[in-house]
Amino acid sequence: MKASKLTAHKTLYWLVAVTVIAIGFGVYRSQEKAAQPQVPRQEQPAQAGALVSLRPSFDFGTVSMAAGNVSYRYLIKNNGAAPLSINRIYTSCMCTNATLITASGRTGPFGMPGHGLAPAVSSPLAPGEVASLEVVFDPAAHGPTGVGRVERTVTLQSRDAQPLELRFVAMVTP
Repeated sequence: MKASKLTAHKTLYWLVAVTVIAIGFGVYRSQEKAAQPQVPRQEQPAQAGALVSLRPSFDFGTVSMAAGNVSYRYLIKNNGAAPLSINRIYTSCMCTNATLITASGRTGPFGMPGHGLAPAVSSPLAPGEVASLEVVFDPAAHGPTGVGRVERTVTLQSRDAQPLELRFVAMVTP
């Protein structure tokens, strides 16, 4: 009986020793990673071929249905070496519309596909040229059930570049 008790104690001590070693190794590795210099993560501009926005997302914060529409202007740029033409702009929801503003004037408003507000567009941007996209969000568009966090997207398309998606969020209150 004593021999089996001694064997059980030895097994328990070995299990404890292995556990302590494993925990010690884990702590050592985590300290080793913490000691390595961390490179700060910088938000990269959204890039779509040559069409970019330095601030591709925006947070309206809390918006009240009763206060009416809110808007934001995104700056977009042809970051490529060749001209490009924006040929389609659309939104992800009927509560949002967008108007393109270039040196040659305003085009739009553009809305959700299949729900009106889809004028033809052919807006050229020279290399390095900057334009803006005025996005208007109607927090009351979905009625009383439209409260809470919303996320919407506006997409710009060009035959010469990948689509550029501009995003916004808002916390809608009554």
